[in-house]
Amino acid sequence: MSIIGKLNKDFESRVRLGIMSVLIVNDWIDFTEMKALLEVTDGNLASHTSGLEKLNYLEVKKEFVGKKPKTSYRITNAGRIAFTEHLNFLEKLIKSK
Repeated sequence: MSIIGKLNKDFESRVRLGIMSVLIVNDWIDFTEMKALLEVTDGNLASHTSGLEKLNYLEVKKEFVGKKPKTSYRITNAGRIAFTEHLNFLEKLIKSK
């Protein structure tokens, strides 16, 4: 299989790349902060985080702070492994030229 064939299709989206990049360097990050960092809409972020949660790449924590709901995310071990492999394949692809 070629290097490009080893890239993880789950991370093809610019938004998913951004989410995973933010999560890999933070312990927990809340929805509002993630949305601001990535400059995406509520719906777009919710859709992609939901998809990544179904793949077991991120964990979701829902809680109330005062009377306001707060949703936070962190990367799972499976997500860290999958994203690191994806980045390694990207690096190999770049260096192969």
